[in-house]
Amino acid sequence: MSTTVPSPAPPFDDGETEDPRAFQRVPPQDLEAEQAVLGGMLLSKDAIGDVVELLKGHDFYRPAHETIFHAIVGLYGEGEPADPITVAAELTKRGEINKVGGASYLHTLVQMVPTAANAAHYAEIVHDRARLRRLVEAGTRITQMGYDADREVDEIVDAAGAELHNAVQVRDESATVRVGDRLEAHIDRLDDLQKNGVTMGVPTGFTDLDSLTNGFKPGQMIVVAARPAMGKSTLAMDFVRACAIKHQRPAAFFSLEMSEEELMNRLLSAEARVGLHHLNCGTTTAEDWQRIARVAPRIADAPFYLDVTPNTTVMEIKAKCRRLQQRGGLDLVVIDYLQLMSTGRKTESRQVEVADMARQVKLMAKELRIPVVVLSQLNRGPEQRTDKKPVMSDLRESGAIEQDADMVILLHREDAYEKESPRAGEADLIIAKHRGGPTATITTAAVLHFSMFADMAATA
Repeated sequence: MSTTVPSPAPPFDDGETEDPRAFQRVPPQDLEAEQAVLGGMLLSKDAIGDVVELLKGHDFYRPAHETIFHAIVGLYGEGEPADPITVAAELTKRGEINKVGGASYLHTLVQMVPTAANAAHYAEIVHDRARLRRLVEAGTRITQMGYDADREVDEIVDAAGAELHNAVQVRDESATVRVGDRLEAHIDRLDDLQKNGVTMGVPTGFTDLDSLTNGFKPGQMIVVAARPAMGKSTLAMDFVRACAIKHQRPAAFFSLEMSEEELMNRLLSAEARVGLHHLNCGTTTAEDWQRIARVAPRIADAPFYLDVTPNTTVMEIKAKCRRLQQRGGLDLVVIDYLQLMSTGRKTESRQVEVADMARQVKLMAKELRIPVVVLSQLNRGPEQRTDKKPVMSDLRESGAIEQDADMVILLHREDAYEKESPRAGEADLIIAKHRGGPTATITTAAVLHFSMFADMAATA
C-alpha cells in the first residue's frame, strides 16, 4: 500500500510578504520590433528617413541595437549607403563590430524582415516601449526620493513632478511639408503681423516694446521693477491681456498681493474701458454694463489662468505651471511679486532668500521653456535723488536679480512725484538690461483710470 505524503501547507500570507518575482520583471521592451526596425533600415534608405523622425538611439532597449542604429544614421547622414556590408565596415572601423554580434548578426536582421515598408510601424512600438521604461525608471527614482529625509518636502515634490513630466512628455513632431500647403496660412500670419504687431515671441501689447525685444522669448526671465503704486501689476496685466485675450495664447497670472476680485475688476476695467473706481464702488452706469457685456465673451473664451494663493513658493508655482502645460499649453507666466514669495525653508538672510528665489524663477523659465515675468520692488534710492528715474542698482537685493534676469524693465512715472509735471499721464518703460538686444526708454500712456498702459499713438 502506498501512502501519499501531503504537500506542506503554504506559509501564512499576512499580506506583507514580498513576491520575489516582482524583482525579476523585465523592463518594457520589444526586441523583435527593434530587430524589424534595424532590418528595414538596412534594406531601404527611405526607411531610415522615416525612422529617424520617430526614434533616438536611447529608445532601443538592447545596447547592441543602439550601436547599430547610430552606425546606420551616421552613414545615412554622410550620404553613404547603409547596408549590412557598409555598416559592418563602419562598426569595424569604430571597434564596435564584436559588441553587436559580428557581421553575421547584421545579415540576420535583414533576413528577418521581408520588406522595409513597415519600419515606421515597428519604430512606433519601440518608441512606446521606451516611454514606458522611462516611466518605470521615473517611478523608481520618485520612490527613492520619498525616503530622503534630508531634503525639503516641497523640493522633493517639485523634483518628482519634473521626473514624471520628463518621462511622459510627447515627442516633438516634425515633418517635411509642401510649401504650397502652408502658404495661405503664412500670408495670414504676415497680415496679422502688420495689423497687430504680432512678433516671433510672446507679444507684449506695446508696439515699441515688441519692436525692441521681438517679443518675450521662451526661457527668459523678465523683471519689471518699480517703487510702490507706480503700476507694476497693471503693466503685468497688460502683458497677460495681450497674450491671452488678444492673441489667444495661454497665460497665467500668479498674484501674491491682490485678491481675485481686485484682479477681475482691473481686467474688466482695461478690456471694457470702464472706470476702475466705478467697478470698485458699485457705481457702474448702463453704458458701462453695455461695454462689459461686449467684452465678456472674449474674456470668457481666453486661455487666461489666475491664481491668488498667498505665501506660495516658486516650486509650487512651477508645479502648477507644469500641469497647465500638460493640460493645454502655456506661453507666458507672470508672478506678482518676487519679495512676497518664500523659499519654504530657513535661510541666513532675506537677501539670500530673494537671490535663491530669483535663481529658481530663472531655472523655471528654462525648464518649462516659457517666458516668466516677475515683478520686483525698488528700494528708496530714486526718492533720495533729485532725478527720480530709477536705475538697475535700485533693485532690492539687486545683485542676484540683476544677474539672473534676461531683461529688466524699470517702470517710472514723473507725475507720481510731481503732480504738475508736463509729462502727466506718461510712463517710461526703461529697458535697463536686455541680454542679446538693445536697451532703450519707451514712453507709454498711463491710462490708470482704466487700469492700463497703452501705446502713445493709441491715445493721441
